[in-house]
Amino acid sequence: MAILPHAFQEIINSLGQLPGVGPRTAERYAYFLFKNPPRAIDLSKDISKLSSKTKLCEVTFALIDNDQQVSPLYSDPKRDKQQVALVAEPFDIVSIERTGHYNGTYHVIGGLISPIDGINPDQLRIKELVSRINRDKVTEVIVALNATVEGESTALYIQKQLPGRVKVTRLARGLPVGLDLEYADQITLGRALEGRTTL
Repeated sequence: MAILPHAFQEIINSLGQLPGVGPRTAERYAYFLFKNPPRAIDLSKDISKLSSKTKLCEVTFALIDNDQQVSPLYSDPKRDKQQVALVAEPFDIVSIERTGHYNGTYHVIGGLISPIDGINPDQLRIKELVSRINRDKVTEVIVALNATVEGESTALYIQKQLPGRVKVTRLARGLPVGLDLEYADQITLGRALEGRTTL
């Protein structure tokens, strides 16, 4: 005997497939949507627009509106096309842009090499990056990937694929502001020592 109505259980199952949403959270979301029909209808419309009104830029693979040809972060003449920040996913661009300290362009490779998850280099947009480097005469690629085993192995693989004339740099790694040394892990502290700067 089912405890919940079929439609309710289906929405709980669907919500539970979202990253970071466990069974209890999915139940709370479903009940919220049931109690707030106008919000549920708005959400439904927004979700349907997501795939019909959004696409990936053909050059950078950033998210853009369907009526755009390329990302404004690429087509803007004030952006430095010879400097490319290499990121794993489109939302990594948002994080970098929020700093207000970067004026180059981006290239989204679409993930990280992870044999355990069945993601190999051929599934990433590395060939597109190499062809773009040649077309735009890119001089620097900034590796802005996660500081994980997958991020490190992806960075190493990509570095080997790039033409030798291209300068490959990576984001600095080290201690976050406000952290006491006694709470820093060994890897972070080691990276901070390697990347030390002159005062």
